[in-house]
Amino acid sequence: MGSAAELAAAVLMLLGFPCLMLAALVPSIPAFAAAAAVTYLADHYLHRKGSYLVSRLSKVRAGLSIRFLIRQLLLILLLARLSLADNLIYYGAIACFIAFYGLQAPHGALTTLIRNRRRMPVATRNVDLASRIRIPDAPPQVLLNRAAEKMLHLDLAAVVGILLGASLESAAVGYTGIGVTVAAGVLYVLALLPYVRGRKTPPSPEKVLDAVDDWLREYRPETVLYFSGSKDSAYQVNMWLETMEQLDTRPLVILRERVILQNLAPTTVPVVCVPGGVHLMNMDLSTVRVALYAANVGKNIHMLRVPTMKHVFIGHGDSDKLASVNPYSKVYDEVWTAGRAGRDRYAIADVGVRDDDIVEVGRPQLAPIQTWQGVPDDRMPTVLYAPTWEGWDDNPGNTSILLAGENIVKKLVKADPPVRVLYKPHPFTGTRSAKAKAAHQRITALIEKAAAARAADPRFTVDTAAQSEARAELARIEARLAELTGGTDKGDEAEASRDGVADVARHEETARLRAEWNTAYWRSVPDWEHRVITGAEPRLYDCFNVSDAMVSDISSVVSDFIASGKPYAVTDSAELGVEEFKRQNTAVRAAVILSNGAKELDGLLDAVRDPSADPLAGDRGELKRYLLGPDEPKSIDQFNTAVRQLALKAEARNLGQESRITTGGPDVELADAVPVPRVSAAGEADGVDAV
Repeated sequence: MGSAAELAAAVLMLLGFPCLMLAALVPSIPAFAAAAAVTYLADHYLHRKGSYLVSRLSKVRAGLSIRFLIRQLLLILLLARLSLADNLIYYGAIACFIAFYGLQAPHGALTTLIRNRRRMPVATRNVDLASRIRIPDAPPQVLLNRAAEKMLHLDLAAVVGILLGASLESAAVGYTGIGVTVAAGVLYVLALLPYVRGRKTPPSPEKVLDAVDDWLREYRPETVLYFSGSKDSAYQVNMWLETMEQLDTRPLVILRERVILQNLAPTTVPVVCVPGGVHLMNMDLSTVRVALYAANVGKNIHMLRVPTMKHVFIGHGDSDKLASVNPYSKVYDEVWTAGRAGRDRYAIADVGVRDDDIVEVGRPQLAPIQTWQGVPDDRMPTVLYAPTWEGWDDNPGNTSILLAGENIVKKLVKADPPVRVLYKPHPFTGTRSAKAKAAHQRITALIEKAAAARAADPRFTVDTAAQSEARAELARIEARLAELTGGTDKGDEAEASRDGVADVARHEETARLRAEWNTAYWRSVPDWEHRVITGAEPRLYDCFNVSDAMVSDISSVVSDFIASGKPYAVTDSAELGVEEFKRQNTAVRAAVILSNGAKELDGLLDAVRDPSADPLAGDRGELKRYLLGPDEPKSIDQFNTAVRQLALKAEARNLGQESRITTGGPDVELADAVPVPRVSAAGEADGVDAV
């Protein structure tokens, strides 16, 4: 149901309609007016909030238009009960609502037609379409945004006028309200008409596809990042955008769902969203030599069918989860892993991926993670607790939050000598499990209570001048970021495609300011203050860089943190035992293994306080190389080398095909294309009459 306010609004709306009926039967104009006002306001609030109840009502044939119709019918009943059935206002009300509902059909048809025409077969970013086709401005949002709700609410004038007319016994008042409603409805329909004819209509799908192909022939993309998935999986493609920007070849991102395009992070790389499989297969991608895939999904087949390019699975993280050795991976020409560990996973899993087809390229995304140099003398150690979420099942090994989270936090906030605790849970925490949500809330309360106690302790001092300066810097940066990112939302998909060419200087300034924001954020808070970090900012890697150790669960977060070389602990929530836990999970082989009681945390804290006595330091360095590859050459250089070498293989294959066709001639091609009949042991050709 959502928030308490949404629940209250839903209850008021559901109770409002029976009250309307009672008020109509009694009859009572004031009671009817009050109940009508409640239903209008509650309905509007729930729609604005996108409440779950609203969507459920539409499923049981009690949608928005039905609710408005019921309210209007009850108003007619009220007039009849007031003995106004022979009054002209009664017939005027009936005629008004019939005419009003008559206007719903052209209004709905026009809004649907406008939206469909402006939904292009291909949506783009950073692609120059404006010089190739004319795409008119989108209609004003006031016309199309929640259009059905706005149209239905035009009946307010008639409802108010009729109620006032009945109360004052003035037909003129009633007819005034009726006239306003009908006139407003007609004007709304007329306002939409210009957008379905003339120069305000967008180009045909054929012209859009031709323009995109023309741009592709001019741009000549060489390396494609291909992605398909749900809204929640947008992070899987977002993590590769910066890498695509650093490629030595001409990059292109191809998406298959509009919802992914809407949730795509800012980038300077050209992006083409092609929802239709036929449109994708007809697109001119003849210059592409390498296609990169971040996820194993069914729609990959639409690109995998192209033989002129080489296909590579790059994934979206490095971990010991089963998804990292999906048998689907054998459809690709190559599988790129971060380090030797990925190669060994496929060998152990024996799912058909050949060792010769695996290339180790490192993890370019981990470049922002800083290598640990020890805890500075002027501050206390910081420990990050970054558990993963509860997952889709109730496996106790999914997350430490349920069984170990509170024990971990209690030991950390009570540590002596003291440490600072940063708690950054997975964004999905508590979305499926009520128990996980409750545990998260208890952990948050523990940290906030400990933070308040520390703030009141005179041993912990604050440099108010430095904090004030940092907060002023934060405000300045946020104001500039608002200027840079504000006003970039376009009216609709067509307009966004026309104008969605990134300003490189603006993009670079935004990236620089975000880095400055992160620095100012950490300077604006005491370096001893416990904090709960649940928003998008600071980002996880930013938390890595200000921490000296981490406690987490089995997930790619652990593999990423290993890049820092810092001590870390992983919770064996399923209680497999240390040896079995390490055997099953490569990334924990240099970790402090915690039981659900978290009594082993002292080992982690000792390693942070005295790095020279850290027994796992050597193991972490070795594991880092095993999981993520060597530090030199840099991962982005390894990645570019792999792209370049595979592109050469694709080019060699294509030249070989051309050579065979040229040498063999059409007769050879035809012979190769016709299957040779199999001959049976008796000497007869299968499927061919013997001569």
